[in-house]
Amino acid sequence: MQFNHDNMTGPLLAADLVTLVGQGWHEGAAAATLAAHEIRRAELDAVAGERLRAWAEKIVPVFHATTVDARCTTINRLLAAGTTIPYLTSHDALRPHLHFASETQDVIARVRAVTAGGLALFVVESEGARLGVCRRERCPVAFVDTSRNGRRAYCSAKCGNYDAVRRHRAPLSRR
Repeated sequence: MQFNHDNMTGPLLAADLVTLVGQGWHEGAAAATLAAHEIRRAELDAVAGERLRAWAEKIVPVFHATTVDARCTTINRLLAAGTTIPYLTSHDALRPHLHFASETQDVIARVRAVTAGGLALFVVESEGARLGVCRRERCPVAFVDTSRNGRRAYCSAKCGNYDAVRRHRAPLSRR
């Protein structure tokens, strides 16, 4: 399955925000995450940082969902809470793309919209799968699986290898 990486801001940002929740939220890291995803006017004061953390916590169940129905139900709640009427735009010489909130809204409203809308579009394209959290114990990293086979279980090869060694060394009763 091929994914259009131009449309990946929403799910990738969502994964990074979920990871921040799992690692222990820090306002500075949240602001850096927004900047890394090229979110415009991404300044965060303490109130905005807290609103963003609360939104990120609502996204967490999307990445932990074990069924397509559970994932869809959670994303539908995010869409209801975080989006307005979608519209097409081609600003800044970009290809036409959807916006799920007005560019005049505050940063939190725009992040809510881009993550909710982006997750919905990605789940449609991925047939409800390809979102997850690293299977390695105590690794909080959430990921968007754009691999060829769609069977990603770890955030990185390092975590996968670490977990394989741990399982190999574990007594048979703990495997």
